[in-house]
Amino acid sequence: MRKAVSSWDEAAFRAVAARHWPGADRVLPRLSHSADRGLLWFGLAAGAALLGGRPARRAALRGAASLAVASATVNTLGKRSVRRARPLMESVPLVRRLARQPITTSFPSGHSASAAAFATGVALENPGWGLALAPLAASVCFSRVYTGVHYPGDVLAGAALGAGAAFAVRGLVPTRAQLAPPARPRADAPALPEGRGLVVVANPGSGQRLTDRPDPAEPLRPALPRAEFLTVRSGSDTSGPTLDEALETAARRAREIGGALGILGGDGSVNAAAAVARRHGLPLAVLPGGTYNHFAYDLGIETLGDACRAVECGEAVAVDMVRVRDGAGDDERWFLNTFSIGSYPELVRVRERWAPRIGAWPAGILAAVHVLRTGRPVTAEINGRRRQVWMLFAGNCTYRGPGLVPVRRHDLADGVLDVRIVTGGRLARTRLLTAALTGGIRSTPVLSTARVRRLSIGGLGPEAHFAYDGETARVPGGLRLEKENEALVVYRVPTGP
Repeated sequence: MRKAVSSWDEAAFRAVAARHWPGADRVLPRLSHSADRGLLWFGLAAGAALLGGRPARRAALRGAASLAVASATVNTLGKRSVRRARPLMESVPLVRRLARQPITTSFPSGHSASAAAFATGVALENPGWGLALAPLAASVCFSRVYTGVHYPGDVLAGAALGAGAAFAVRGLVPTRAQLAPPARPRADAPALPEGRGLVVVANPGSGQRLTDRPDPAEPLRPALPRAEFLTVRSGSDTSGPTLDEALETAARRAREIGGALGILGGDGSVNAAAAVARRHGLPLAVLPGGTYNHFAYDLGIETLGDACRAVECGEAVAVDMVRVRDGAGDDERWFLNTFSIGSYPELVRVRERWAPRIGAWPAGILAAVHVLRTGRPVTAEINGRRRQVWMLFAGNCTYRGPGLVPVRRHDLADGVLDVRIVTGGRLARTRLLTAALTGGIRSTPVLSTARVRRLSIGGLGPEAHFAYDGETARVPGGLRLEKENEALVVYRVPTGP
């Protein structure tokens, strides 16, 4: 059997070498060379991470991780366990041969493993993007036979190993499609075919963009032709309504027609819309249009297409909100995601000041460096106890991920505040960094965590700020945070096919 397989392999190799492939002599050797050491795939991953949104970055990371696992397996097990000699080059035309011939054994093909691993990893995260990469990956695989450095059997084995590596990575780190969206408690919301009954407020200034879009709702109009749209004025334009005015007008119209309020914008816009929707007793449709879109992602809504499907299907859940009151009870705000005092509000303010000139991501990195260098701890009374803190973080519901940096929520109605406090003191920053690098972030005394329903904060100076859902404000004396369970009904990505 082994001899028969080997004979077929050699015959297929000779058939490829003997056939003329128009245009391939110029393209395939260069393509094969570009994939050396995975450079082609890592370059594509870097481009997607820099230029794409969160879904693109996640797909790129999964593809790169799958490639790394496949490459390690080929080099440590595959090449050493089957020491097959490279094909003889006599039948391969000189113009096809690589300038530098590989010196490792032939089985399996590492290039093919990397190509299949990257394309399969991306496909497991996003089938459409994986399908688009499939011809490129197949061309790299074929180029290894065409240039005479591998038998077809080597390529098939490498491709199978690469695909297996991608599935192994998925077994360790599930894709977003495998993670259940927020499932409790389900809530009633009207299904709105083609957007009938949906009144959408579009904020062209959402996100940290270098220029505002003239009509941010343009991509939505064909998908939701029966929806009504109000656009918020931005920049120097004074002819349109403000965000608050537009939300009130839209909410009254939605109540009048028995529909729902929609918001196209970032987390700050969504936060403002949530307060209005709660007050009017309306379901909220979140249409991601900002820089980060944290709340939309936690609902499973990554694209405008996801949001449109959610509205048309009428699938919804009830979610918690958090009320923030000042010490006198005169000022009231709400947040859906996070609240913080200390260094983070300063980071947000610096990032927003620099983003219009250099872009959101570079501004975020430089703002973090600036705050780390110049930040100072603040003194506050937290639930009556006076403490010196670098940062206090409070999340609406429990965030997955230990330590200082929250990752994602699996439950948007668990009834608690996720509180994390980085305390001050001697060498606090150094101790926190050391704990993070050594994996001891959970046990370091610099970081304390709690799950509470209420949180009071006082004793802050007159210049102190707090941040909530990407916005910042001055602390009006003391603050009190209180959970309101299942305060808002929101559409979420449908779970069925």
